[in-house]
Amino acid sequence: MQQDPFEAPDYYHLDALLTDEHKLVRDAARHWVKRHVSPIIESCAQNAEFPKQLIGGLAHIGAFGAYIPTTYGGAGLDQISYGLIMQELERGDSGIRSTASVQSSLVMYPIWKYGNAEQRQKYLPKLASGEWLGAFGLTEPDHGSNPNGMTTHYKDMGDHYLLNGAKMWISNAPFAQIAVVWAKNEAGRIHGLIVERGMEGFSTPETHHKWSLRASATGELIFDNVKVPKANLLPNKSGLGAPLQCLDSARYGIAWGAIGAAMDCYDTALRYSKERLQFGKPIGQFQLQQKKLAEMITEITKAQLLTWRLGTLKNENKATSAQISMAKRNNVAMALNIAREARQILGAMGISGAYSIMRHAMNLESVITYEGTHDIHLLITGLDITGLNAFK
Repeated sequence: MQQDPFEAPDYYHLDALLTDEHKLVRDAARHWVKRHVSPIIESCAQNAEFPKQLIGGLAHIGAFGAYIPTTYGGAGLDQISYGLIMQELERGDSGIRSTASVQSSLVMYPIWKYGNAEQRQKYLPKLASGEWLGAFGLTEPDHGSNPNGMTTHYKDMGDHYLLNGAKMWISNAPFAQIAVVWAKNEAGRIHGLIVERGMEGFSTPETHHKWSLRASATGELIFDNVKVPKANLLPNKSGLGAPLQCLDSARYGIAWGAIGAAMDCYDTALRYSKERLQFGKPIGQFQLQQKKLAEMITEITKAQLLTWRLGTLKNENKATSAQISMAKRNNVAMALNIAREARQILGAMGISGAYSIMRHAMNLESVITYEGTHDIHLLITGLDITGLNAFK
């Protein structure tokens, strides 16, 4: 079995800013990725297969509901610990991080925050243990960056709700046991409903022929007169702000995760630059290659500082949506640029499945778009600093 030689860069000694618990959590996730993800992930991506055998391990390292209280089966960790787990998972593969990110921030989080006691007790322990996986239904075929325009809707039929509509580009959809679905009631108000597999009229066709996130299962959520029990309505928050608050948590995890992908590309390129000989010396001795590598570690270090500070703000409940958008946008673009530069350092070998770089680059092309596109996050920052709304 091929060994994973990854060594994480820490140019500014940021480990000194972490607690012993942070480092323990991160190192456990890193060891698990090296042992269980790295040996199989290239094959999974090549074959467009989601490695279901990893679900139990993800639960074991606390990747499902890291910050959810232990009362409901979560790990009860802080936000920096959650971020570090996402970093290590995406160092392995963006698709693996997506599975954990959706489970934690887009399924468990709304049930924990917006659900009642019965819903929390029914769903969260099974989601935390990996017995059940969940999906998050917001994006529609005609409504991505404008979720308020959604057409998925439900009617009050007296003893149940009748749900109709469709969602697409949904991670975990093909095998999720439940989906937290956002739909409009008859008054046009957005609410969250928990839809369970097996409900008549609910189907989850898989999305095929992806060039990105190939080791992640993506699909649709189709609702054709689905009878949803009234007990499955999330009662404690409604309106567009409810799903957007979930996305804040997921985007925060992505900001950390993208650093992991960048780290892996940098580490691969650095090692290759010392081993690959051209014109009688390692290519890392040439100025243009050193420029690439020096810029990579600079950008990674800046992103590490950005997310650490954001994590401290999250722990204090002071992080704003705009601050999270800035970190998501910056770090994903940073990681994608590093993947492209690292690919050039490896030359033709950079496109080979023998190395992780091209897989990261393809994955990041999705990450830079989902949960808020690169441009939309820029406008969120613009609105925050000017007070002028470019969306209207």
